[in-house]
Amino acid sequence: MRWAYIRHIWDCGESLEVEEKHTGRYGARGQKRGKKKKASPEDIVRQNQWKRERDLRRLIKWNFGRYDLWMTITYRKGDRPTWEQMVKDVQDLIRKVRRKYKKLGKELKYIYRLAIGKRGGPHIHILVNRIQAEGTATDMIFSDCWTKGHINFRSLHESGGYKDLAEYIAKPLEEWEPEEAKRYHPSRNLIRKEPKEKVINRRNLVDKQGHMIPPKAPKGYYIDPDSVRMGINPVTGFAYRHYTLIKINRRI
Repeated sequence: MRWAYIRHIWDCGESLEVEEKHTGRYGARGQKRGKKKKASPEDIVRQNQWKRERDLRRLIKWNFGRYDLWMTITYRKGDRPTWEQMVKDVQDLIRKVRRKYKKLGKELKYIYRLAIGKRGGPHIHILVNRIQAEGTATDMIFSDCWTKGHINFRSLHESGGYKDLAEYIAKPLEEWEPEEAKRYHPSRNLIRKEPKEKVINRRNLVDKQGHMIPPKAPKGYYIDPDSVRMGINPVTGFAYRHYTLIKINRRI
């Protein structure tokens, strides 16, 4: 019987995100397939949240760099616009900024999410590509275009990096927020990539004792230890392994 596992690789520039799994198509020599079970509602919620954060993390990696800007846009104290007004405000802001970018020969890229604080304070989180030109820059452009309150500016790197930012933008809905607050909104011009797929023949993710085999980094990369996830998929009963490879000469 043929035995192998499937490897998917997403190229994220200075890092590669890898997902490997056994499937019923190829089997796994010496591996006793775990018992399949129907996914519980909790399992589904947890898996969907993980996918949401994963997909957003890759989208950010493909389109933004460490010096691009993460902003928290607030309203003046005591100002409590309706949700519909907040939507209109952020759309108007993006339209004005996009126009200024275009005059400078640049294209605006963004991901934003509206939010309501625990005390009812409305605010807008937005990640944008940073530009600089003679006499102006992204922070100046946004400050000129937003006249309803204050903007806090931080670089992507200062905001915790790709993983932390993706988790924050994609975090579950707070109990006091409307259902619409769950969505984040990426600009249509963001780059999206498909993974490369490879079948790794005559290899297992599990050793003869049934233990998961840790991944090994190829030459020129190291493995982000916080990215490693291994185990048996409770729904399929097959082993899986996920991890991120980072280029040694360009640590991010």
